[in-house]
Amino acid sequence: MSTATNLPILITSGEPAGIGPELCALLAETSQAERLNRALVILGDANLLETRAINAGIKPKWQRIDTLLDISVTENEKPGYYILDYPLTAPCSTGKPNPSNAPYVLGLLNLACDACKNGAAAAMVTAPIQKSAISPYWPGFMGHTEYLAERCGQSDVVMMLIGGHMKVALATTHIPLAKVPAAITQASLTRTLEIMLHDLALYWSLPKPRILVTGLNPHAGEAGDLGHEETETITPTIKALQAKGHDVQGPFPADTLFQPKYLQHSDAVLAMFHDQGLPVLKHASFGQGVNVSLGLPIVRTSVDHGTALDLAGTRNMDAGSLNEAIECAHHMDLCRRNAQ
Repeated sequence: MSTATNLPILITSGEPAGIGPELCALLAETSQAERLNRALVILGDANLLETRAINAGIKPKWQRIDTLLDISVTENEKPGYYILDYPLTAPCSTGKPNPSNAPYVLGLLNLACDACKNGAAAAMVTAPIQKSAISPYWPGFMGHTEYLAERCGQSDVVMMLIGGHMKVALATTHIPLAKVPAAITQASLTRTLEIMLHDLALYWSLPKPRILVTGLNPHAGEAGDLGHEETETITPTIKALQAKGHDVQGPFPADTLFQPKYLQHSDAVLAMFHDQGLPVLKHASFGQGVNVSLGLPIVRTSVDHGTALDLAGTRNMDAGSLNEAIECAHHMDLCRRNAQ
């Protein structure tokens, strides 16, 4: 059984009709578990995972377990890969999501989240899910970040992606563009930046994180000519945090901020909406990036891509983002424990 300082990392296999099962199988072909000295536990339907691996010609080195207590790591037996069996709720056809499996997908998240909350696991890493297959079962479902926030009883969470030597967080996430301005308030921005400052210090050992903040409008509002959100909301929030001693700068025009000469002197960027900050990061690192949920009482990371239904059933995919998400979760857990 793992010690408190070497708890397993749990990987939810995501939408069963997507590439999650194959990604997990590809993961279990590597030596990542042994190198990190971590048991890596894949949550999902064991028969599905094993069948999909065989059909795709993948040869994972894993073993089934019934509970996390079944993990055995001794001096003669190094950490490896495990499948914690969690049965499907409905039949699954490769590449064709079945909304009847929404309880299965959410059940994986619940199992991993609760294990992390209860101290039975170090972190959870999530393979991609299909929102359209969950929303009929869970109306208003917006994604992993929001669902896990509710599961953890947290009202404020921050979505941040890491890749291409950048950390880019979002002031708003999965909402229509027309609703973004009203969603950005001094209170919400303050809370988002406070979470970033806290978690950057905790999980990346940055005693005084330097955060650059974008404007909402073109040219950061052009002194009010192109919008007033900068002068009325963003700038006052930044100045209030600066008065408390925090290194928060901006607002900067988003079209010029993402340059090495600016980014090399910062720790993270806060963008105002999803498609303002993430296109730059994903251009620089797609397939190798990591999605991190800040503000949760647990460590949660994820891949930077979707379910790729057209690739499911093959091994013609890159598991790099999943590998990076596990590396990131491992790093975050170590930093958190060192800070205790």
